[in-house]
Amino acid sequence: MSLNRSEKEAVISDVTELAAQAQTLVLAEYRGITVADMTKLRSNARSNGVSLSVLKNTLARRAVAGSSFEIVADQMTGPLIYGFSTDAVAAAKVVAEFAKTNDKLVIRGGAYGGKALDANGVKQLASIPSKEVLLAQLCGLLMSPMSRTAVVLGALAAKKGETAAA
Repeated sequence: MSLNRSEKEAVISDVTELAAQAQTLVLAEYRGITVADMTKLRSNARSNGVSLSVLKNTLARRAVAGSSFEIVADQMTGPLIYGFSTDAVAAAKVVAEFAKTNDKLVIRGGAYGGKALDANGVKQLASIPSKEVLLAQLCGLLMSPMSRTAVVLGALAAKKGETAAA
């Protein structure tokens, strides 16, 4: 079923809005994926804050024109699913994790930070820990010197207490 002009304009404006808020775009070919698998992928994406859309490539090209994702317009051919996310790694993680278990989903490329990514670039982006994990690691690094100092001071106090008791 084809869309009329007003429906196409609505799709373009929705995708333009998504692209304006997103940091990452991932393109993947979904040829041969069952409806059940696609439903799982969409559900997982929704729970991770990723917007997955199957769009006509011409509408997608018009929607990303003028945005930082315009650099991948030449890759927009064939049956593609478009994953937009405001989190820098969420879209790449969702698509890459699904592609590991389903060989019919083929990562084509993407864009992050105004730079085009190939399939390996998307997989590398997916391997970066999430923001929460990175913050926890940073807190651990900041806490380490303080906790070591506290342990040493506690040991010194215990040793002084033993010498005073003896």
